Formats: sequence, structure tokens, C-alpha cells
Amino acid sequence: MESITKNRQPREVLRAMIGRAYGPDQVPQDGDWVQEMGHGWFNVAYRIRLRDGTEVVLKIAPPPHVEVMTYEHGAMGIELASLQLIAKHTTVPVPHVDFADRSQELCDADYFFMPFIDADNFGIVKDSLSAAERDAYNEALGAANRDLNSIRGAAFGPLAGPGDPTWRACFTRMIGDVLADGQRRSVNIGYDYEVVREVIAEHQNCLDEVTEPRFIEWDLWDSNVMIRDGKIVAIIDHERAFYGDPLMEAGFTAIDLPAFGDPAAFMRGYGHAELTATERQRRKLYTLYLILIMIIETDYRGHTDTQQYDWARERLHEVMALFGREPR
Repeated sequence: MESITKNRQPREVLRAMIGRAYGPDQVPQDGDWVQEMGHGWFNVAYRIRLRDGTEVVLKIAPPPHVEVMTYEHGAMGIELASLQLIAKHTTVPVPHVDFADRSQELCDADYFFMPFIDADNFGIVKDSLSAAERDAYNEALGAANRDLNSIRGAAFGPLAGPGDPTWRACFTRMIGDVLADGQRRSVNIGYDYEVVREVIAEHQNCLDEVTEPRFIEWDLWDSNVMIRDGKIVAIIDHERAFYGDPLMEAGFTAIDLPAFGDPAAFMRGYGHAELTATERQRRKLYTLYLILIMIIETDYRGHTDTQQYDWARERLHEVMALFGREPR
């Protein structure tokens, strides 16, 4: 996926990074030792073969001159913190961080190395699987997501704090930031921004039911799941995590929008019962948050085609209809 946030570096800089991480004896010489991994949406990632043949992945954060959305500030630091939390407190398989450098001495952004995961990307291969295989993986994903949500935080919001004492304060700030990002770049979302704010204000009371901050992966789509031999072998891309309401997880999105698939297998694996009326209200707000981001981020990513924008605009009509609002 093409994006102006991808901070590509020349080979000599990549070699310097490898030398710092693994030592000069592992710096590759000539040949085909680096390949960009193209399916990511935010960071650039390289598959690299070290001199001894070991394969690793290098992720580099966006360059500082590229404006990102408010919630994406410090994303690589969030990912590194998430990997530590997950490894320490859960059984969910995640990559090991071989080396992280936040000094910005070799390039203008943070970066880190991790082992290459020799497995299939669930999002890429799922259409080649049988329905039973897809259900099994989605059930396993639901169980893994529940394990992630078992991590407790001290406050709602950023992993590093300070956070908010209530989920209502935290979420309304989060979605308010997204709307402000859109207005700052004059993104046409198909509705007056004040209409969206009215919807949020009318339904925010349901957020008070959430009283315990939990670790939320939030970006746990099938494209961030690595599979092999019938098992999930790694969950990748953790840069959007925060402490909040587990019902906000990506796997629940299809409850509101059929375009995201069937949530039944995920919910079975998670062990979540049918949603209550209040939970359904919260879930609609979370879907609204997601779709707004999907529309607005296309401007921040510098997309050259309108495929995602057009698709997300249609989904926003569906979400607003759930709140009884029609386009103006």
C-alpha cells in the first residue's frame, strides 16, 4: 500500500542500521539482500537477509516532516511498549524485538529490527482457505484478543499515560481529535462535522458503563495475523494500542457493518455473549470512530486513488443511518 508516511531509506543507511543492530560482520555485501514489504499502510518495512543468511524485518517510522493524524503521534514507541506488555502478561505470540534505535542518528526517525516470521499472512491467504479453516482461525483470533484485553491499565488512554480517569472523557477526546484532524485538512466526509459531533454528544452516556481500563489492540485485522499449520504464530503491528473498552476491538466491527464480514467465529472464540442495548450503542460509536479515520487518513496518507475514501464514505452513510441520521 502506497503512503507518504513510508520513510524509505537508501541502501547505505540500511547497512548502517544493520551494523548498529547486529554488528559489522552481519552487514550484507552485494546482491539481493533487501526487499520492501509492500502491504503495510503506515510504516515502511524491509525484509533483510543478514550476511549469515538470517532473515529479519526492519520497520522505520514516518519522517518528521510528514503530518500524521493526532492519534498516530509516537506510534513506534507505542508498538515497542505494546510488544513488551504482551510478552510479559499474555500467551499471545508476538515478534521479539532484536534491536530498537530511537536516537535518530542514522536516519530522521525511530526504527527497530525483529526476526522475519516464516508464515502466511491470514489476510492475504484467507480466500484460499476453506470456510471451516477461516472460522477456526477467527475463533483463535477471538481467544487471542481476549487474552490481550486481560492486561489492565491505570487510566484510560495512552499506554505511557497520563490518561483519563473516565472512558467517556477519553473516548470523546479521541474521536474529537479525529474530527479536528479532518477539519484541519478540510476533508469532505459527506456530513457537516457538527452533525457528527451532535451524534456523539447524544449517545455518549453509554460510555459510562466502562470503568476498567484494558489493553486494546484496536488494529487487530486479519492482515496483522500470521498463520502456519493451523495455528496463529504471531500477531504483528501494535502501534495503535491504548487502554480502553475491549468492545472497541476490530473483530467486533462487523456487528454493525456487514461489509466487514461475519463476526460469529471471532465472538465464539472471544467468548462474548450477545450485546446488550448499551453495548450496542457503544459499539456504534466505535464503528463511527473507525470509519471517520478510514476517510480522513486518505488525505494524510496522500493516497493517489480514491478507492478507500469512496468505500469508507459509503460505510459512514451506513453508520450514521444506525443513529437515525441521513446525508445532508
